[in-house]
Amino acid sequence: MERISVHQFITLGAGVLLGTTFLPIATVVTEIGGRGGWVSILPGFAAGVPYALMVFSLMEKYPGKNLIEISEILFGKWLGKLIGIIFVVITTYLGGLLVAQIGDIYEVAVMPLTPIGVFHLGGIVLVYFLIRSGIEVFARFAEIIFPFIVIALALNIGLSIPRIEHGELLPLLGNGLFSIILGVPKVIPFVMTYILFLAVIIPFLPTGKRELPKLKRGVWRVIFLVGILDTLIVLIQILVFGPTETIRLVYGFLTLGKMVEISRTVAGVESLFLGVWLGAAVIKITALFFSTIWGLDTIFRLNGIKWRVLTAVVLLTIACKFVRGPAMIIELGIVDQYLTMPFVMLWIPILWGISHWKKSAGT
Repeated sequence: MERISVHQFITLGAGVLLGTTFLPIATVVTEIGGRGGWVSILPGFAAGVPYALMVFSLMEKYPGKNLIEISEILFGKWLGKLIGIIFVVITTYLGGLLVAQIGDIYEVAVMPLTPIGVFHLGGIVLVYFLIRSGIEVFARFAEIIFPFIVIALALNIGLSIPRIEHGELLPLLGNGLFSIILGVPKVIPFVMTYILFLAVIIPFLPTGKRELPKLKRGVWRVIFLVGILDTLIVLIQILVFGPTETIRLVYGFLTLGKMVEISRTVAGVESLFLGVWLGAAVIKITALFFSTIWGLDTIFRLNGIKWRVLTAVVLLTIACKFVRGPAMIIELGIVDQYLTMPFVMLWIPILWGISHWKKSAGT
C-alpha cells in the first residue's frame, strides 16, 4: 500500500481544508456576525482539532484500517456498512456539487458563451487522472500547488489594502457577542469535510511511533494556517466592501481580483485567482472522490477502473443536472450544515467512546 510522508499529509490536508472555503466563507460569517463575523472563524476551525485527535487515537488502536472498517468492527457488520453508505452518499453528492461550482464560476466570470458542461468535464477529467495516479501523486500535486495558492491569496489580500475604507470594521460587536457565537457552527462544517477525508486516508499515513506525534502537530498546523488565511480573507472583504456588500457578494474574493491595480498598468487579475481557485477546488474534489472510491471498496469490495469511471460519471451527472447560481450555493450550505456536520460530529465521538469502553472492559 502506498504511503505519504508527514509533510505531504500536512500540505494535502491544508489544500483539502482550504479547498473552496475562501470564496463563500466571508458571506457565511458576515451574514450572522456582521463586522465581527471574522472572529468566528478560528474557533470554528479549532473545533476540528479534537475530532482529528480522536481519529488518530483510533488509527493507533487499529493500524492499517480506515474508520469505516473500524465501525464494522465496533458496531457490527450491518450497522458499520450503513454508516459507510451514508459516508459515501455525502462525499459523492458534495463532490458533484463542487464540480458544478467549477462550471458555474468559470461560465459567469471568464467564458459566458462556453457551454457549462465543458467546464464540468474538464474538472472531472483532472480529478480522475489524479485519482488514477494514486495517493502519492495526489499528495505531490498538493505539495506543489498549495504554496502557489497561499502566495496568490496573500497577493490578492495585500494588493487590496489600498482600497480599504476606514471605519468599516467598527463597531466590532455591532451585532452583539451572541451573533459571533452563532457564527461558529456555520464554520464548523468546513473542517468536518476535512475530517471525512481523514477518516479514509489514515491507512496511507506513516505508522511509526515517531511519526504519530508529528501527524498530530500537523493537524494543528493545518487547521490554524487555513483558519488564519480565511480570517484575513474575510477581514479584507469587510474592510473594502463593508458588511452589507460582503454578504451580497457570494464570490467577493474574486471581485477583489477584478479591482486590483498594479502601478495603473496591470488590472483585473481575477483570471489568475480563478486559476488558483481551480487548483484548490481540484484538490478538494479529488479528496472527496478518493473518499468515495475507498468507501465503496470497504463496504462492497467494489474496486477497479470501472468503478472509478462510474464514480466520475455520477459526479458529472450531479454537476450537470443541478441548478446553477445562488440555488447551488444554498444546496452546498444545506449539505454541509445538515448532512456533513451532524454525521461527523456524532460518528467520530461515538466510535471513539465505544473503542475506549471496550478497551476498559477488556473486550
